[in-house]
Amino acid sequence: MKYLCFLLPFLLSANEDFISHYEYGEMLYQQPRGVSCAECHGKNGEGRIIVEFRDIHGKKVLRGPDIRKETLASMINSVNSYHKIMPRYYLTDEEVKAIYDYLQKKNSTYLAETNTTQ
Repeated sequence: MKYLCFLLPFLLSANEDFISHYEYGEMLYQQPRGVSCAECHGKNGEGRIIVEFRDIHGKKVLRGPDIRKETLASMINSVNSYHKIMPRYYLTDEEVKAIYDYLQKKNSTYLAETNTTQ
């Protein structure tokens, strides 16, 4: 009986997820398959400069695009397609949705402000 009283709180919370949907999306955004989305798309999805270089035509900048306003369908397509620079991640639709939801929640103020100014 003493052990049952000790284990009861753990048994009652057994239906809860180990991490939240938001935390799962954050984890995937930070390290989906060895290369962080944030490395190219920035901490909040705002995009960032990946590298600057010079060639015979002058200074060039390789920039990761801003993905904060992307649709879920667009993100699913991008993550699971081949690109010249971005690796193909082989994420499930549910994993991409977690990333999408994470970015939407993280950028909710920015997205609300830009929607009212348009």
